[in-house]
Amino acid sequence: MPSSPSESLPSEERTCTKIKSIASFRHNEASFIASLMPKKEIGADRFIESHPTYDGRGVVIAIFDSGVDPAVSGLQVTSDGKPKIIDILDCTGSGDVDTSKVVKADADGYIAGASGARLLINPSWKNPSQEWHIGCKLVYELFTETLMSRIKKERKKRWREKNQEAISIAIKDLNDFDKKNPIIKESELQRIRENLQNKLDFLKSLEKVYDDKGPIIDVVVWNDGEHWRVAIDSQSFEDGSQLGKLADFCPLTNYRTERKYGIFSKLDACSFVTNIYDEGNIVSIVTDCSPHGTHVAGIAAAFHPEEPLLNGVAPGAQLISCKIGDTRMGSMETGTGLTRALIAAVQHKCDLINMSYGEPTLLPDYGRFVNLVNEVVDKHHLLFISSAGNNGPALNTVGAPGGHTESNECVGYKETLGFDRSSRGPTADGDLGVCISAPGGAVAPVPTWTLQSRMLMNGTSMASPSACGGVALIISAMKAEGLFVSPYTLRKALENTAMPISDVPIEKLTMGQGVMQVDRAYEYIQQSKSVPSVCYKVFISPSGRSSPISRGIYLRGGCACQEATEWTIQVVPRFHEDASYLEEVVPFEEYIRLQSTEKMVAQAPEYLLLTNNGRSFNIVVDPTNLSNGLHYYEVYGVDCKAPWRGPLFRVPITIIKPISPVGQPPLVSFLDVSFLPGHIERKFINVPVGATWAEAMIRTSNFDTARRFFIDTVQVCPLKRPIKWDTVVTFPSPSMKSFVLPVKGGLTMELTIAQFWSSGIGSHESTHVNFEIVFHGINISRDIVVFDGSEAAVRLEAKTLLASEKLVPSATLTKIKIPYRPVDSNFTMLSSCRDRLPSGKRIIALTLIYKLKLDEGAEVKPCIPLLNKRIYDTMHESQFYAILDSNKRIYAVGDAYPKYVKLPKGIYTIQLRIRHENVQILEKMKQLILFIERKLDKKEHIGLSFFSQPDGHFKNNGTFKSTVIVPGGSEAFYVAPPSSEKLPKCSSPGAVLLGSASYGTISLGSKRKEQKKQQYPVSYVIPPLKVDEEKGKNSPIGTNTVAERMEEEVRDTKLRFLSTVSRGNKEERQAWKELCASLKKQYPKYTPLLASILDGLLSGYVEEDKIAHNKEIVSVSNEVIESVNQEELAEFFLFKPDHEAEEAEKIKKKMELTRDQLAQALYQKGLALAELFEANNKSREETTALKSPERQDSFEENFKELKKWVDVKSPSYGLLFVTHERLFKRLGTALKVLCDLISDDSQPPNRKLYDLKIQLIDEIGWPHLVSYERRWIHVRFPSCQFMF
Repeated sequence: MPSSPSESLPSEERTCTKIKSIASFRHNEASFIASLMPKKEIGADRFIESHPTYDGRGVVIAIFDSGVDPAVSGLQVTSDGKPKIIDILDCTGSGDVDTSKVVKADADGYIAGASGARLLINPSWKNPSQEWHIGCKLVYELFTETLMSRIKKERKKRWREKNQEAISIAIKDLNDFDKKNPIIKESELQRIRENLQNKLDFLKSLEKVYDDKGPIIDVVVWNDGEHWRVAIDSQSFEDGSQLGKLADFCPLTNYRTERKYGIFSKLDACSFVTNIYDEGNIVSIVTDCSPHGTHVAGIAAAFHPEEPLLNGVAPGAQLISCKIGDTRMGSMETGTGLTRALIAAVQHKCDLINMSYGEPTLLPDYGRFVNLVNEVVDKHHLLFISSAGNNGPALNTVGAPGGHTESNECVGYKETLGFDRSSRGPTADGDLGVCISAPGGAVAPVPTWTLQSRMLMNGTSMASPSACGGVALIISAMKAEGLFVSPYTLRKALENTAMPISDVPIEKLTMGQGVMQVDRAYEYIQQSKSVPSVCYKVFISPSGRSSPISRGIYLRGGCACQEATEWTIQVVPRFHEDASYLEEVVPFEEYIRLQSTEKMVAQAPEYLLLTNNGRSFNIVVDPTNLSNGLHYYEVYGVDCKAPWRGPLFRVPITIIKPISPVGQPPLVSFLDVSFLPGHIERKFINVPVGATWAEAMIRTSNFDTARRFFIDTVQVCPLKRPIKWDTVVTFPSPSMKSFVLPVKGGLTMELTIAQFWSSGIGSHESTHVNFEIVFHGINISRDIVVFDGSEAAVRLEAKTLLASEKLVPSATLTKIKIPYRPVDSNFTMLSSCRDRLPSGKRIIALTLIYKLKLDEGAEVKPCIPLLNKRIYDTMHESQFYAILDSNKRIYAVGDAYPKYVKLPKGIYTIQLRIRHENVQILEKMKQLILFIERKLDKKEHIGLSFFSQPDGHFKNNGTFKSTVIVPGGSEAFYVAPPSSEKLPKCSSPGAVLLGSASYGTISLGSKRKEQKKQQYPVSYVIPPLKVDEEKGKNSPIGTNTVAERMEEEVRDTKLRFLSTVSRGNKEERQAWKELCASLKKQYPKYTPLLASILDGLLSGYVEEDKIAHNKEIVSVSNEVIESVNQEELAEFFLFKPDHEAEEAEKIKKKMELTRDQLAQALYQKGLALAELFEANNKSREETTALKSPERQDSFEENFKELKKWVDVKSPSYGLLFVTHERLFKRLGTALKVLCDLISDDSQPPNRKLYDLKIQLIDEIGWPHLVSYERRWIHVRFPSCQFMF
């Protein structure tokens, strides 16, 4: 395969030819329908036409994706009448419902659901135990963002209609009152009007803050003697009655048992299935988290008997859906989901796995998931096929697991026209990255909730199932003809029979060995019956060194291409785990002929004798005579006895020779480059040593319609993800645009400019582009500035190697990172079948508990440096965290990529779960440090100062602002730590302030506007707190005698003991009361004692006789009130007697305490009186309003007394004011005050207040708001525990 630079002109000519041919092509009806589901390109149509029964029958494909909708057309049956979908699983746990609570039905056949709804059990449901497991879930937690937005819009429309009707009534009531009372003088009338106004204001305020949390569904589980059954109650989809519709539901069981599904409502049209785990204690409600998975499944195996041209590639294949995208995180895959999916694939004896998912990775062919995939392929003979990714068109963009897992067949995207976003190889360790390619676009089925039957999608996500379906055809044929199915043989057949698109190096790195050909691959398989099933593992290292080990040779950059290098290649045959030693392993011996695609560049020995123990040989790579640009070669081994087998193993060799900028500052320009739709221009530039940023300019000309370009740069760093920068620019007309990008000096940078294939496709003119890039750099002696907490400034030295640069240092601290240790940890042996590995080992979960207190609202993010940004390249199986408040409300969940979340003031629990089967690994993580990264408010940002002297920040002189550095010169200066006065209130010793610094400026465009660029990290460790100067001082000694002080100490000790006495049962409560009576005799009318008794009475209440309890509260409250000399107390606060400072402070505290005890007694008495009056009214079948003048006077007198001492609308006493207004039927005013109490953030959310709010709204007569608030109750106060 001869090599040529990627910049060659024929690429543009091919693009132009392709555009012209497409423009002249005309469809007929059949070809148009067939083009919606491409199969011709991979030979699938030819293969099925020749072998009609080898259409995937007998093959099971596991779809690792976002979930598959069982209701869509095309995924119902196979071509031979079998069920298309065997099983549907949510491997992430995002749909899990806690159903561990067990209840029994009452005499009428009703149960109380977990949501509080009264649910009727269908008498026809068989349940020998009569035990019903219950749970509930907010249905929006099961919906995609798109579906939820649509449902919210529809529901808000209906809600607003009802709320506008209520507003109209409220306005009418207010207007009628004003007409009837044009002049208001009486206070009672003023209160009535205020009440009407408050009702109207409340309704209007909800219009602004309305936030639909969606319906809540009740889940009921039982065992009918044969299977676990599930019923879903969806009555809350409709506002109104709290009586459920459970009895109308057709019960489901595990999907694989009966293959039945349900739909929540006609409005959402969302299909779901159920699976039951842990003896009915967990129910998994499975929905998809995007249309992606259904679309992928349709490409692989859809069967449309009414329109065969729309069939998927393998219409006879069956599927299992393994949802690895977590709905809670917007379809992001999780380690838990990936592991459970592999377990399910083995349990269902699948033949193939398709995974159109992936992420960037740090280390290729490394990690927990990679090891599990290797086990599944080697031991269970599954072929794992996955997509390359859509992060192109630059090189080194192939993702994991696609191009970074040796046991995986990575599929690229065969584009229809020119430029596409398919990720390219090579990988960081030199592997080709992409194995084969397939069509990357199709019109395929999508879920019913999208309200359409099929949709067009493009990308490698579509190419992968196309290839997977093609492989299913081959396996179907192999099974039918009794051939042994080996993923090793299949992979070799696919790669060695693929149809290359061209011999241009970039095509190889984009499409691998070419477009797969089903018919040719099957012929290869038939010819390979007697060939051993072997995978040839290739390990490459520099000659004379044992590390690093790589899978290819990758020479990227000028230094690497200046001389010839020698490499050691080790080839090791790998057999399946069940291979026979005597029949397969021992006899294995092959005579290999080594060949090079270009002997002038890659020189290898001619022959190699390969046995099962492997063999090494050396090759020499000489790039010195190559031209600038991209080059790709291979050294490969061919079986001398069976050359038809093609390459048995390949050593990929990728060489990039960059061009070097010239001038001062260094500059590279590309002039008058012609672009057509889909054309890609790729340049490799040797970034000068010392460069830290680049200023680029693109100028377009000579076109008529708008043009759109994608600009991409990539630099590859060892043991680090590539430095990638990209942008999209649109030119409505010929013009110039500029931008700045970060670079690292000494590394080769790939610059890719691509015109979108749809941009200018209707035009007959090419676009002419001039591109210029100028490199700049200011090198700082410390890339990371770390202040150790001392007062010392940090010395920095700046240099420039390329050109004169203006040095303008600036630094700001904008975040704080606080470390936390777990307060608790526990291990759980996961028991369900979904957490038992194929090896039989059970997965263990380590749950770590962290406590977080926020004194004010903040935007925070939990960070675990050991685990973050690693899904595939980590030895840990998975991680998952949840942030919950004191009421168990979930504020955020996340895993490897945590996000900021806004939290109000309060105390929070962070639960972190880590999974692995090795308990020793988990044991080492029991004290894992978690950081809370918190954004500081702008007013809290700390700007750092720069000085020309080390003590400048003490003297407050010698400020360093700016200077110009010439090439070869340097400038030293100091950056001072922040002063202690500027530290944020939330800072604590050991925390770290984070920020960034910039040192240079850039000038772009005609206005030459200066901009700060190239950010460097800055951190400041919070030092220990100052020693409190007052600490340790002796308290002033009072004037009391020793005997008097001892008596006071004894008395106070008795009071403290009283508060500790348990009151858990009847005997303990009686003993407590006797102790109270004894103490009252010893200290009659001692207010602190009586207040303590009142507190004990309130905290130790057990629901028995509520009326008697309230009477007791009134009695004890009266004792507290009577014990206080109110005249003396009032006189103190009115006149504030003059005393010595220390004595005055002591008296003030005592008086304030007495006032608070008096107010608390009046407050509790008022609440108790209200409950007594309400109970008495109910017993007489009266209304809740006070009607007896005597009762009204009693309550009102107490209320007026309380108003003398405190603000009755304050958070501490507002509940009594609400009760007061409610009893007098001023419900609007009561609701307003209650909302003010709820909005106070000094205390955690109180369920009692929210329940009272619902009661008030219900009494007013707003049922639509009652339903709305009840749904919010389940958000604020979840009734079921959080499920990982």
